[in-house]
Amino acid sequence: MDPYFPQAFVSSTQNTFETMLKIKLQPGKPQQKAGSFPSYDISGIIGLSGDAIGSVSLSFPKSVALNAVAALLGTEVKTITAEVVDAVGELTNIVAGSAKVLLVPLRLSISLPSVVVGVNHQLAASQGVETVVVPFVSDLGHLALEISLKA
Repeated sequence: MDPYFPQAFVSSTQNTFETMLKIKLQPGKPQQKAGSFPSYDISGIIGLSGDAIGSVSLSFPKSVALNAVAALLGTEVKTITAEVVDAVGELTNIVAGSAKVLLVPLRLSISLPSVVVGVNHQLAASQGVETVVVPFVSDLGHLALEISLKA
């Protein structure tokens, strides 16, 4: 995978969280995904197509998802509801859309977001598509960005 691909998504994720949630994210070291790490409680996933194919996802532990959505909506959120699912999907959509602008030469199209909810669910990439995982730390806790992209 071209090293610029993950960087575009990392920058987009940081900008999205800082602009919309007023939360600074500190990225960890990007690493090639081994197995189905990480396993969290809620993940927003967007498919990518065009001159490259794959997907991007944002995965959160339940408490981090609830706190992120509370910051986004400006109200307390205590349980995963349809509103939380929609907000996680929209955050993922904004990250993908912002990264798409940075990756103009790839003429990417993005799908509608899907959101998976379930304790310790695992995401798997398409066979033959490299996946890079970027962990983030913030005042909210940990989250992960997964980029699976094959040019």
